[in-house]
Amino acid sequence: MKNDLYRSRLADQMLSEHLKAFGAVCVEGPKWCGKTWLAQHQAVSACMIADPTDNFATRGRVELDINYAFSGGKPHLIDEWQEFPALWDATRYHVDQNAEPGQFILTGSSVPKTKGVMHSGTGRIASMRLRTMSLWESGNSEGLVSLADLCDGKAIGIVPVRRPELREIIELILRGGWPGTLGMPFKYAIKTPVEYVRQIIEKDIHRLDNVKRDRRKVDLLMRSLARNESTVVGVSTLKADIATADGVEIADETIASYLEALSRLFVIENQKPFAGSMRSGMRLRKAEKRHFCDPSLAAALMRATPEKLEKDLRTLGFLFEGLVERDLRTYAESLGAELYHYQDYENHEIDAVVELSDGRWAAIEVKLGVNQEESAAAGLKKIAAQMSAGGCAPSALIIVVGLASAAYRRKDGVYVVPITALKP
Repeated sequence: MKNDLYRSRLADQMLSEHLKAFGAVCVEGPKWCGKTWLAQHQAVSACMIADPTDNFATRGRVELDINYAFSGGKPHLIDEWQEFPALWDATRYHVDQNAEPGQFILTGSSVPKTKGVMHSGTGRIASMRLRTMSLWESGNSEGLVSLADLCDGKAIGIVPVRRPELREIIELILRGGWPGTLGMPFKYAIKTPVEYVRQIIEKDIHRLDNVKRDRRKVDLLMRSLARNESTVVGVSTLKADIATADGVEIADETIASYLEALSRLFVIENQKPFAGSMRSGMRLRKAEKRHFCDPSLAAALMRATPEKLEKDLRTLGFLFEGLVERDLRTYAESLGAELYHYQDYENHEIDAVVELSDGRWAAIEVKLGVNQEESAAAGLKKIAAQMSAGGCAPSALIIVVGLASAAYRRKDGVYVVPITALKP
């Protein structure tokens, strides 16, 4: 089912490997991130639940006989399986019947409530997350420097790169990593995140589980999350922010419930705190860093424009951090690694931590311009010294920047790498 217009993704390899090891693979992620195209690229046949042909004939046939969804060559794609949660258990049953890998690919843009899903699928159905496109995947990174090489401490010399203009960085943030906008003029591409947000507030969050939610409060919460993109804030802070900015009181329980719904829709994906095997004796904060699945959604909610962000570099800095950490998460996952952040009770912070499967970890600071290089390097080296004393030294110290004309390794060993030069 290959499509000539399909652009390769880092997740292609992960899906291929999962299909060799498991009877079925469930590809999850936000709407419009390319799940169906990814799955179709490796599937032989498909059951498209949302296909409107003949008055949604496919949906009707599955309602009459759920086994209809499993008809076809292998690997067989079942798209938007969450529309019929019973398909999960049915997939598990079919996998057990044939006992061979690579039978089915499920795709879903939300996580249904566990009611109606009896079994976890452990050992039979593997789950993987697809995200919006990284700059390397969309062709907006030259890919001259490898994150894997940096984590291994390899020398990179001085690598000249094309220095992007500030306006270019802003446009990359505002248009986002939505596959459907590749090659589209900027003035049209930015309509996608705006419409995405509208659909979530007006339709998707209510269709998720047929629970009635206050649209205005969902809107206010999402706007508060946008104002707090790339920061570590709790429910009480979001509540206070909404009360201050919008004059509306929302109960803690309501905020928590709505956050859970947004997570199930893959609209938000927070960055977990790093602990690793640290033995430094320092008390670590356990709060997650707030992120939308793509920084373009935060920008859309704040009604950001290039002109506004050029005058508000502080907000731009948080959005740029969201862009970088979106890409780092995708790159890390392709290397079998995980992305975290670090914060302790002495106000020491690391924007991003990439922990490799063997336990090694790299500390990464994110800065929009190289003019902030010295302070970032000093902060990284201070924390590295503390961690080294505790027996948990980082394998690499990295500063990822936006506006730079070269990637290089400083004399003190700290790497400086433009995000538009990075690849896995």
